Amino acid sequence: PGVESVVPLTTCTTDNVNAAGAAADKLAEAIGGEGEVAAEIHDQTSATGIGRRDGFLNRIKEKYPNITVVDVKYANDALKAADDIKATLQAFPNLKGIFASNEGAAIGLAVAMKETGAKIVGVGYDSGKTQKDAIMDGTLLGSITQNPVGIGECVVDSLAKAMKGEELPKIMDTGYYWYDKTNMTDPQIAAVLYD
Repeated sequence: PGVESVVPLTTCTTDNVNAAGAAADKLAEAIGGEGEVAAEIHDQTSATGIGRRDGFLNRIKEKYPNITVVDVKYANDALKAADDIKATLQAFPNLKGIFASNEGAAIGLAVAMKETGAKIVGVGYDSGKTQKDAIMDGTLLGSITQNPVGIGECVVDSLAKAMKGEELPKIMDTGYYWYDKTNMTDPQIAAVLYD
């Protein structure tokens, strides 16, 4: 996780590696388990960027021998991500799908797909109004969301346990969800999405 300190008794966090692996599974399934894909990652140095990149790339490598990752680019804002993705689409005309590792990258992916008319599968991470709209209109297939409700519950529960002197694990996985237009309005999913 992103907390590099001896101070925290525990860290309540999403397992970004596993969650991005789930995004890889959804993308692989949508493209029939074969073809060229790419990734737009929000940065190269943060724990979330590294975890999501590696989770996606490693799952493809380990589980999908007929899928080739042809390009990985880095951008944290939607404008740069859109430019990156347009360049990727031009450089790899047989591309079947792209994974975008955060809200900014996913917005850039949706913009690039709309502006170029690319008929590829787009999978995102996080939420936000623009990304949710792109899923509802069919531009993006879906996204992974963290579980902010679960993170909050974990923090409060952990604080109560720490105050009682109970031992806590160093890391507590708070889970994630896949959402798309079929389940975005389900109460459990809607509660963890933000605009």
